[in-house]
Amino acid sequence: MTTGAAPPSRTRPVRERRQVDVRGWLGGIRLSGFMVIMLGLVVLAAFVLVPTIGTYVDQRQQIAALAESVQVSHEEVDDLEAERDRWRDPAFITTQARERLYYVKPGEVVYLVDNDLTPAQLPQDQQPVTDEVEQTRTDWMAQLVRSVTAAGLAQTAREVSIGVPDESPAETPVETPGESPADTPGGTPAGG
Repeated sequence: MTTGAAPPSRTRPVRERRQVDVRGWLGGIRLSGFMVIMLGLVVLAAFVLVPTIGTYVDQRQQIAALAESVQVSHEEVDDLEAERDRWRDPAFITTQARERLYYVKPGEVVYLVDNDLTPAQLPQDQQPVTDEVEQTRTDWMAQLVRSVTAAGLAQTAREVSIGVPDESPAETPVETPGESPADTPGGTPAGG
């Protein structure tokens, strides 16, 4: 087994960077009168055509938008014509009068079914209704003041994220002036 030596790597010749003499390069350009006139015409044409092309593009976009709105209007007209044709049909009118207005022909008996849902389909959040009037256990004014105060002192999400210590308003009951446990209905404190 022979070990092959790697072929010698080719080295690229390093080119030296020469500085370009801009004055010499510009001095080599010769402008004739014809070339100056043609260059002026090209610049003038650019100034004239750019706004015209912009206007053309804007108008094409407006035409496309208007064509789309015309198409939508045609679809709406077709829908309305189809509905008008349905309302010209006596059977459709009869069906609508029966369903929407509960009209019947003379001699017919109509049965309206209420609560046709099974017990499983009924909403589950219904609570039994009582005939008795119950008295609230708290004074509504004191409860309102407590609620507003608790909302004002509530800890916000920003305070929680920056580590403000928790001062819950529930620990410090708010008493309204002139209120005592004997003033509340039932003789119990307003909080309990």
